[in-house]
Amino acid sequence: MLHLMKYDVKVKLHNFNMLFWPLVFPLVLATFFYFAFGRMEEADFETVPVVIVEEADSAEADAFTEFLKSIEADDTKLITVKKMDEKEAQKALEEKKAAGIFYAGDEPSLTVRGVGLEESILQSLLESYENGRQTMENIAASHPEGIQNAVKQMENYEELVSQVSLGGRTTNGNAQFFYALIAMACMYGCFIGFGSALTLQANLTALAARRCVTPTHKLKLILSEMLTSFGIHFINVIILLLYLKFVLKLEFDGQMPQMLLVSFVGCMIGVSMGIFISSSSKRGEGIKIAILLGISMVCSFLAGLMNSGMKDVVERNCPIINRINPAALISDAFYCINVYDDPLRFRRSLMTLVIMSAVLTIGSFLVIRRERYDNI
Repeated sequence: MLHLMKYDVKVKLHNFNMLFWPLVFPLVLATFFYFAFGRMEEADFETVPVVIVEEADSAEADAFTEFLKSIEADDTKLITVKKMDEKEAQKALEEKKAAGIFYAGDEPSLTVRGVGLEESILQSLLESYENGRQTMENIAASHPEGIQNAVKQMENYEELVSQVSLGGRTTNGNAQFFYALIAMACMYGCFIGFGSALTLQANLTALAARRCVTPTHKLKLILSEMLTSFGIHFINVIILLLYLKFVLKLEFDGQMPQMLLVSFVGCMIGVSMGIFISSSSKRGEGIKIAILLGISMVCSFLAGLMNSGMKDVVERNCPIINRINPAALISDAFYCINVYDDPLRFRRSLMTLVIMSAVLTIGSFLVIRRERYDNI
């Protein structure tokens, strides 16, 4: 058995497709993901230039002007403010030297040149000022004795709200892409399984023909192929996890043993799917590869590889797909470890994957064992 496994490993390591798609391609894609949006939280936004036009000489106008100046003086350098008259301000807006015009009067207002990120920032600033002013007016009307304390608290305002999961861990909207990427890498084990099936069916390759005429029991051949395929692909996924964690410095809050367990089961589902489809279908090699690639990419797409909200869309409209989609189950298991902190959901996803893998493996064994040839 060990002798068979040793030569199985040598054969697989000399196959380019078994190294590139399950190992190299996920690493390359992870690098692209990282540079595309993996560090978006650290991106620097350009300072937004704005113009202020004082329409009236009033306390309200002065208060709004001071509010904008305080934002300009903040360390975030969110905006730069220039005072102009109406004519100069309109010219600056038309020449795109300013993203918007704030009118400081009894009722502050905003004029922008279009719709975009800068305009949204300016609108948010105006709404923030209006909300603060309304709050102060309500306090002055209901509890005038507390107006001084309210002013001090608003001056010392800090952002105290952050998005966290029920388990208390900070959520990251981009994490879904990387979890779906790991799921895709697990599914790509189907290419290793496909290669294993080629070495077990005498009508497909010369190597398989030579193996089938040997006195070695077919069960040993099948088990050695499956074990070596699982082992090689599990190493591929471990390399991907280590690359994400220690090279790209992605934060995985879950315990590594649990992540390795999910990866191992994911590798089993990928390899067993490849062996089953390759052994059960009588179509040509190109058609089989197309089927495997199509299934892997559709499952990964529905798990959120291309669109982080796709899995939620499926959950709302057809949740049964997420219960049988192996890529979605793998991604969900990683979420349960790193974000949800939901042991029950984690066990359900893992158990479903194990059952699916067992069914595919048994099906592959039954199909290959019953193969008979008139001549080789």
